[in-house]
Amino acid sequence: MVDDTSPFLEVFCEVSGKDYRFTTGTKAEFAVSVINRKLGSLKPRVIYIEAAKEGEEPISFGDNASLLNYGLGWKLKTVVDADLPGTEKNNRQQRFSSVFSTGFANDSTPEIGEQSLKYIGRIFFAFVLMFILGGLFTVALENLPRLILLFNNSFV
Repeated sequence: MVDDTSPFLEVFCEVSGKDYRFTTGTKAEFAVSVINRKLGSLKPRVIYIEAAKEGEEPISFGDNASLLNYGLGWKLKTVVDADLPGTEKNNRQQRFSSVFSTGFANDSTPEIGEQSLKYIGRIFFAFVLMFILGGLFTVALENLPRLILLFNNSFV
């Protein structure tokens, strides 16, 4: 039985020890991102939210699921990556690829420094290309009067 009497619901975060309030119907993906943002650089990270009750099987909320209060005794809480069985990071990434949002699906994920160098290189290339095109247009505009005179003289 779902309890809709409260205008908000609370999600307990085990990492920070705090309750975070959200409106009923908030998407679980949004709630996870807000909690992770508020945690800052604290590790481990929240990966999903579940409803738990003593003696009952927990109910996990997927990314697009709306958060609900299931009533008396049910409590919404976060699940962090340290809570998952097994210690291999690659297994967690394959099982929960949508919440890790690394942007890469395979194991050959570039390091942060490599991504930064590629980004800086692309910016540098864009500036060089911009200056080359600017120079070409400048030369063309400086010679435009001569080109117009050449065409006028050839048709007369």
